Amino acid sequence: MLDKNPELSIEDMTKIQIQFEQQNPKIVLCSKPFHKIEFLDRLINSVEDPIVIVDMDLLYTGYIQSGMIQKRENIEIFCPDKIDWKKRLTEIISKVSKERFLVIIDSFNGVYNLFDELESTRFINSCIMLLSAIGNQTKSSVIITGMARKKDNDELVLSPGGKHIIKSEKIGVYFLKKIQNDLVIVTLENTGTDSKKIIRKQENI
Repeated sequence: MLDKNPELSIEDMTKIQIQFEQQNPKIVLCSKPFHKIEFLDRLINSVEDPIVIVDMDLLYTGYIQSGMIQKRENIEIFCPDKIDWKKRLTEIISKVSKERFLVIIDSFNGVYNLFDELESTRFINSCIMLLSAIGNQTKSSVIITGMARKKDNDELVLSPGGKHIIKSEKIGVYFLKKIQNDLVIVTLENTGTDSKKIIRKQENI
């Protein structure tokens, strides 16, 4: 359920960044792909640090190529495949170990689709936690997006595929949804129904 905490405009990214800095990595889930792009565009435009985007589903890249989103000079986009994933990850870790970055992995679904069932769960989770641990040393922030759906017991799982979300006290899990004309992000407790509203935005891209 949503609590009675004050709603924060997405324009006030300082408070949002403070919320995000409490945990690393952050997982931002949603059921609509354009909600994800809308949120990422606002977040990226609020950050002055260099940004690395690991674009696994090519959606963000598609928005840039279509001209719907303008690429900023401080952004470097990686589109790895299964063959060069380790090489690209090594490059990103090298960057993050030297200075503060915002790293966006977009999305969980695209990453998991590269690997076999058992391999993906162990290898991908290990890569993300390693990247986050190294990022903590330079105060870098790691955000992973994902398309998700609710099961009958209200548990969120990745969609399609049904894979479970990483669970850890070190990980912040959030969910994006529309309430009337507002895009709202809520923080989820144990990726279940317990949640609290932290952000409301007032306009679209």
